[in-house]
Amino acid sequence: MAKPTPLSGFPEFLPAQRYVETTVLDTLATVFELHGFANIETRAVEPMDQLLRKGDTSKEVYVLRRLQEEDGGKDKGLGLHFDLTVPFARYVLENAGKLEFPFRRYQIQKVWRGERPQDGRYREFAQADIDIVGAGELPVHHDLEIARVMLDALGRIAHPDVLGLPGFRLQVNNRKLIQGFYAGLGIDDLDETMRLIDKLDKLPADAVRTQLVESGLSEEQADRCLELATICTPDTSFVDKVRGLGVEHPLLDEGLAELADVVAGCAALVTDRVRIEADLKIARGLDYYTGTVFETRLDGHESLGSICSGGRYDSLASDGRTTYPGVGISLGVSRLLVPLLNRGELVADRSVPSVVLVALTDEAGRADSDTLATQLRSSGVPCEVAPSPQKFGKQIRYAERRGIPYVLFSTEDGPQIKDIRSGEQVAVDPATWTPPPADLKPRITVSTSTTNQMETEK
Repeated sequence: MAKPTPLSGFPEFLPAQRYVETTVLDTLATVFELHGFANIETRAVEPMDQLLRKGDTSKEVYVLRRLQEEDGGKDKGLGLHFDLTVPFARYVLENAGKLEFPFRRYQIQKVWRGERPQDGRYREFAQADIDIVGAGELPVHHDLEIARVMLDALGRIAHPDVLGLPGFRLQVNNRKLIQGFYAGLGIDDLDETMRLIDKLDKLPADAVRTQLVESGLSEEQADRCLELATICTPDTSFVDKVRGLGVEHPLLDEGLAELADVVAGCAALVTDRVRIEADLKIARGLDYYTGTVFETRLDGHESLGSICSGGRYDSLASDGRTTYPGVGISLGVSRLLVPLLNRGELVADRSVPSVVLVALTDEAGRADSDTLATQLRSSGVPCEVAPSPQKFGKQIRYAERRGIPYVLFSTEDGPQIKDIRSGEQVAVDPATWTPPPADLKPRITVSTSTTNQMETEK
């Protein structure tokens, strides 16, 4: 068999890299559950008519096709989900009679999207979503709650005890604010104007201004729209800045009040590693957002774009009698981690969970070594028995290659454990001995260009 070639857009991790990913996933799940969100998992496939409800996504969907289509290709109407929102909407409708509203869910799953692979964008990737959905109505205070939960989660991920990343910037805006401002200027096509303003992260302001004028805006209207988009504050001072532009509209007032509540309500969670900004150029291109919108950047890696986004949608789903509004946010776990892992900026210091390698004197003594390992495991110490009874020096080198910090030997004086980093060797009782807490799990090493590639261990 020829050596296999990696598939572009389908990332796979080595064990030390996978440990970084599972650490993030476990941290997210812990935070979400601390805030009372229930975990669900939806099926990987959905009917094509459901997947295409969000518009021009037909090029992104992987369609199911069996090699042996003896039944006439009945699976051809199914495709792999490309996000977690569409399957969640279907899940809510299907189980509405069994759910308690407002329903708070988190979902961490793989999704598939047939786009061109590039740094931060993949054909198979992991997402972590949280949403709060109501039946008929959903009070706006849940917008603040979603922002607070994600700030909490990002803060814990960035903490030195987890990844030690430089920090996250949660950018928040409100579609009512934008639409009210444009309506106050007398602009007719609000959605098209928002779509063009949303390009400011990718195009210079002059280019966006040209497109705004070409879309039918007067030069003055285009300039006022760009003035609004330049407002960005870490507090509620954006309200006075918007008022200073002299535009009035009831929808603008409503959007300003809602956005101010979110920014003020998150102030207590701001740290040196996570912060919130009212950024009035954030619009989110998808037309189903109706209020608060979120985007998130990783400090020092702005080229990745938004790694966490979402917002308020007043019509997640409807069965004809009841409409289910919601607010949610999605963290692109793969989008965040894969570039950092591929560049070696994140890695675990050992490729196995084992803290101890139990040395093997000879094959006849394997049962005794297994007993010592069982005693260690009874105290929650991950360990493994050496695969073969080589010379002890080779067994120690085997542990070093795998990053295992301790080796347990059977001696005439009883079991002794050696810290192979320091060379210290002491007698222990395997049934009660535990390593220092810092050694119990692999440690994640962070290396960034902002620290001249110096590595900081946590």
